[in-house]
Amino acid sequence: MRGGETMVFGLPRLLAQLEIQYTDGSTDVIVSDESWKVTSKGPIIANNEYDGEEYDARLELTGWDTPNYDDSSWKPVDIMENPKGKLTAQPNPNHRIQEEIQPIKITKLPDGKLILDMGQNMVGWVKINSLNGKKDQPVTLRFAELLNPDSTLYMANLRSAKVTDSYIPAKDGTFSWEPSFVYHGFRYVEVSGLDYQPELSNFTGRVLYDKMATTGQFETSNEIINQVFKNAYWGIRGNYRGMPTDCPQRDERQGWLGDRATGCFGESFVFDNALLYSKWVQDIEDSQSPEGSISVVSPRYWTIYNDDVTWPAAYFYAINMLYRQYGDDEPIKKHYPSMKRYLERIQQVSMEDYMITKDTYGDWCMPPESPELIHSKDPSRKTAGPVLSTTVYYSLLNLMSDFARISGNDQDIAGYQDLAAKIKEAYNNRYFDADSAKYDNNTVTANILSLRLGLVPEGYEQRVFDNIVRKTEVDFKGHVSTGVLGIQHLMRGLTQYGNVDLAYKIATNDTYPSWGYMVKKGATTIWELWNGDTADPAMNSGNHVMLLGDLIIWYYEDLAGIKNAPESIAYKKLLMEPKFPKGLTHVKATYNSVYGEIKSEWTKENDVFTWDIVIPANTSALVRLPKELNISAPAQKGVRKVTETDSHIEIELGSGTYHLSSKS
Repeated sequence: MRGGETMVFGLPRLLAQLEIQYTDGSTDVIVSDESWKVTSKGPIIANNEYDGEEYDARLELTGWDTPNYDDSSWKPVDIMENPKGKLTAQPNPNHRIQEEIQPIKITKLPDGKLILDMGQNMVGWVKINSLNGKKDQPVTLRFAELLNPDSTLYMANLRSAKVTDSYIPAKDGTFSWEPSFVYHGFRYVEVSGLDYQPELSNFTGRVLYDKMATTGQFETSNEIINQVFKNAYWGIRGNYRGMPTDCPQRDERQGWLGDRATGCFGESFVFDNALLYSKWVQDIEDSQSPEGSISVVSPRYWTIYNDDVTWPAAYFYAINMLYRQYGDDEPIKKHYPSMKRYLERIQQVSMEDYMITKDTYGDWCMPPESPELIHSKDPSRKTAGPVLSTTVYYSLLNLMSDFARISGNDQDIAGYQDLAAKIKEAYNNRYFDADSAKYDNNTVTANILSLRLGLVPEGYEQRVFDNIVRKTEVDFKGHVSTGVLGIQHLMRGLTQYGNVDLAYKIATNDTYPSWGYMVKKGATTIWELWNGDTADPAMNSGNHVMLLGDLIIWYYEDLAGIKNAPESIAYKKLLMEPKFPKGLTHVKATYNSVYGEIKSEWTKENDVFTWDIVIPANTSALVRLPKELNISAPAQKGVRKVTETDSHIEIELGSGTYHLSSKS
């Protein structure tokens, strides 16, 4: 999967300019030039995000940051070439320590080593607090997500990453220390080099991710959903590192586009990730080749130009997320030429008879037929590459029609629409069987992508949906049967076409394959594979988020009813139409939108329904509820209009706080 050597810019280098204004009004400018001096003899012997940090306290440079420090042994700096390319400011804040947690358990192994259990798979490092050390005797911390049956660290899934921090005391006695230039993905820490049993308070987990606000809270009456949401919360933020990464623990940690195609929408309910994704879409454009190809790892540490569609689609979807969730149209305008160039590149090299024939990764990580497999070998489970690429490309053309209008490129709209119509016709001629209403080999992914992305011929929608339901219920016993592509539409698709109970069953299963199965097996983040507990360790990260798909969106939009109205941007107008699957009695959600905090909390028990809503200033909402709930509109200021249909009551609300309940 890798595309050649990892791209780097060589040795560390510094370009700095410090502008000082003194109290007397005079100024001074200090720049990095040949008058600076440097030493490699400091206490940080080595640091590498994959391997860890080695710190030798015997080499500490006491007083190096004071004016009278003797730097006569330091050497003149080398004047380096610039790293090439265009120097641009980073728009998003850096990594910050955002939380601290304490370990919950210390276990002593027969060889004298200690195992810390942080109680949570986390990303960051461990701070040492007042340990007793011995001069010249290293204290070593080694990190892992899991334990072997004998309670030693499970390292197999980390591949070549050494994930080890070490500290060498300069003298006997108490010391405190934490690294500065690394991060690890871990729950368990092996501690060696101590000859006594420390306390839990001697260690602190420092939780590290890009500085941003938490914007969403979500809980329900179902504990599996609650734990999965918590796992998603930890997994999402643990993979924010100046870009959304695939994983935080092994020798990878790259910006794979396919992991975030739809996930970025769900993430935006939980975190204020606008600056991060604005930066990342620029990384994606920067990865583009002169011919228009997009590297499916961006920033382009690995150069992988596949000229297929499903992974690069994240570029378009993330830009759409920034517009729909935050009201930011600047990325659309800024990146429109780049997106257009990519679409044209695909037409030139990957389109045959209006079908996109290239596909590299398939419906990545769909549940395989055997527990040890990473990828299925069963053709009946696999979705054909042209089905995946063509449906997604069709969705991009429709999206670009909107982008053209927003960016003032109206002259392009007719071309996108004409090509989309030809693709739809060719696709259905090739893959749709009208008699059975099945697409190709009838995988759930083939059918749901065709349905959700608008390729199903008019009048056949319900029959295609019936195939999705039948396949899920009969062949997969009400479980997930999709990989990273199908899961982007599964939960919303099932709900949109009237089977929220099946969606809820999938969301709350605790048998394989399911998110609840991960929880049942002790996961505190989201696995890379549905069978992450049994598959080959070559690819079984315990902290990925790509298999979340549209789950978080479904939580907010369909369970809580916090949803943009179709014509709305950034929640200027809400369409609040929560769904009520059998077995779910309570949902409480908050989302801090750009207009303010939106709240939705409903309870439905014994035919009694209550719903508390907060709608922020300068916004409005259309509330739509089934008539069977026997709701009357609240008699208060802000209620603008009430409409009843045969099946629903609709209430138009202005900003404010409302309480709805069943009539007594």
